[in-house]
Amino acid sequence: MTVFPRCFRNIAGPSAKAATVLALGLVLAGCSLFEDEKPEYVEEPVDQLYNRGVDQLEAGAWVDAAQSFEEVERQHPYSVWATKAQIMAAYGYYKTNNYDQAIAALDRFIQLHPTNKDVGYAYYLRGLTYYEQISDVSRDQRMTELALESLNEVVTRFPNSKFARDAKFKMELTYDHLAGKEMEIGRYYHTQRQYLAAINRFRAVIDQYQTTTHVPEALHRLTEAYLALGLTQEARKTASVLGHNFPGSEWYMDSYEMLTGEQVRPENAEDKSWYENLKFW
Repeated sequence: MTVFPRCFRNIAGPSAKAATVLALGLVLAGCSLFEDEKPEYVEEPVDQLYNRGVDQLEAGAWVDAAQSFEEVERQHPYSVWATKAQIMAAYGYYKTNNYDQAIAALDRFIQLHPTNKDVGYAYYLRGLTYYEQISDVSRDQRMTELALESLNEVVTRFPNSKFARDAKFKMELTYDHLAGKEMEIGRYYHTQRQYLAAINRFRAVIDQYQTTTHVPEALHRLTEAYLALGLTQEARKTASVLGHNFPGSEWYMDSYEMLTGEQVRPENAEDKSWYENLKFW
């Protein structure tokens, strides 16, 4: 069965086979010409192009908007609107999760316009673009590192900008994510009885990510690893740090019970006064 192109609909019967073959060849050539034909390039006024991009953004047509803003720069590279259009195009790509093109556009904007009033926003948007690509802790964390680096630039370079506060908040979440990755690796080494490797990971969390939510568990796991190696004194020192800084945590109670063999959790969990008796110092 012969499959014909869409633009070819009426084929002659068997009696005109030879003519059909010739006609088909001509039509196929014609179809190819029409299908490959590109729309005619038309130069438009800068305000018309830019406003079209704005309208497309407001309508949620992100891809079309990005292309319209790129056309502003292509047709009117020396216009004052061309600079603004670069960052608007990057935003359009960001909204469609086309992160590679967004980052390329933002990097170019930052390189070409380092003193522009919108450069702070460009840094911030680049940080968001990396931040939204952060993957689960079980996967490679390169995007997390790039997000942290970019967001830190916002906080460092533009501390008084309206973007700095959100960038700082996202940095804290990013630190927590990186600490979570270290914990995952440390737990794996611990289950494999590779205690020295596990200790290095847990100590990295304690030393490099001190403000994250993973520190109490890291101290407890470190206590476990020291005990597994027979380093009781080191285990007790680590548990004392855990108890001093997180006296009411489940991780400290686990460490205390592990070291003493005592069951210390009271029936009334809301009563915190008994915590002060659980000390190694």
